[in-house]
Amino acid sequence: MKVAVACGGTGGHIFPGLATADALHERGHDVTLWLAGKDVETPALKSWTGRLITVPSEGLPSGFSLRTVRALWRILRAVRECRRIMKVEQPDVLLAMGSYASVGPVAAALSRRVPVVLHEANVLPGRAIALFAKRATAVAASFEESRFYLKRKEIVITGMPIRKELEAAAGRARPADVNRNLFTVLVMGGSRGAHRLNDVVSAALAQIHKLGHKIQVIHLTGVADEEAVRKVYADAGVPARVHAFSSDMASIYAVTDLAICRSGAATCGELAVFAVPALLVPYPFAARDHQMANARALEKDGAADVVPERDLGVAWLMDYVAGCMSDSGRLARMSASARSRAPGSAAVRLAELVIQVGKRNDGQHP
Repeated sequence: MKVAVACGGTGGHIFPGLATADALHERGHDVTLWLAGKDVETPALKSWTGRLITVPSEGLPSGFSLRTVRALWRILRAVRECRRIMKVEQPDVLLAMGSYASVGPVAAALSRRVPVVLHEANVLPGRAIALFAKRATAVAASFEESRFYLKRKEIVITGMPIRKELEAAAGRARPADVNRNLFTVLVMGGSRGAHRLNDVVSAALAQIHKLGHKIQVIHLTGVADEEAVRKVYADAGVPARVHAFSSDMASIYAVTDLAICRSGAATCGELAVFAVPALLVPYPFAARDHQMANARALEKDGAADVVPERDLGVAWLMDYVAGCMSDSGRLARMSASARSRAPGSAAVRLAELVIQVGKRNDGQHP
């Protein structure tokens, strides 16, 4: 089949789209990625050797302004361009991962009677998924809780597709060269870092080390705070690897005893696959506070604890981490709960849904 995968806009949509596209390609299907021409898309596509179609688009800002009018015009122009392309090269099925970048391809596909599969990464559906959920042929989601927010009877819970190399690494044993006598804490605030998270967590972990607790830290700071955080650990003598970011998350997750991090959909999916216990500190300014909804879903399953950023303090965090270090049974239960959220490959499950929809609608569109 000819499968179109609309996954442009942000890394949170590109990477799960790429993972599913790879699974479809491995099953012999002709896959084309539909992107929005944003800079963030380029580094994510280094491993992709298939076809690309770029249709510039733009997200709608909140409120109404001249920028809103411009964004609406670009979305309408994207729909028209996608219709033109599909008239010449019509896919058998379209998979859309959400965001404004999927609006043009989905609207065009529906107008051409091409079956559409939507995937919602977060608990709370984004505007694009909510807009098209009723008209799509099938809807998939990462979280069971999304059923309460999408106005649709049938939703397939696939989980969050993650990169194939991460899935493979999660199945391997913990590296033998890791110092098992040190409790390893991973700290990360997302691709742009998180200033308050960096400040509070580094201060708390430095104090814990001074009190004699045997810890080591891997801290992904974002660009702005890298040097300051490195100095905090160095001054306290904490064994620490501090980087602005890392492209080798597989080896990092493999040695982590506890993660302190945000709760974006991709992070939640990766924590589940690697069965990493976590303290989640949701980004407080996320649209509709969707990171808090993701975090509460993991907390409900016993896979993570949650603290709002406003309540994150040095003394509280010191007590929390020390408590985790002294209660291995608690961490083991959290790890088992996290693992239960990722039974098998989400990318494969989503790819199989796309294939089923494509076969079911074979020959039914012009």
